[in-house]
Amino acid sequence: MRIGQLARLTGTSERLIRYYESVGLLVSTRLPNGYRDYAPSAEQTVRQIRALLAAGLPTRLISQVLPCGQPDGPLIACPGVLTKLRTQLAELDRRADELDQARQTLRRAIAATEAAG
Repeated sequence: MRIGQLARLTGTSERLIRYYESVGLLVSTRLPNGYRDYAPSAEQTVRQIRALLAAGLPTRLISQVLPCGQPDGPLIACPGVLTKLRTQLAELDRRADELDQARQTLRRAIAATEAAG
């Protein structure tokens, strides 16, 4: 499939897809006219990349996770990456706790303001 179709299927810009390819997260072949041609599995790969980026993983760590995953199944990190993933999860948990505390603070402020009338 061409880059435009991959972009539409994944909701990702063509520019980002080219970036994923430039850092080695995604591969394509070139057609005789120079256009990129992606395998059908590229759609799942882009979705996995997007999910891992949303989880806060840098592309250098994503490049260590993707090769060991299954194209149509769960991501399975390559050996030696599990510690890094656990560290990232701990950071996400810490940030989630901070957000929860901020939400509670806002709820209390709203309730106090409404009560004061």
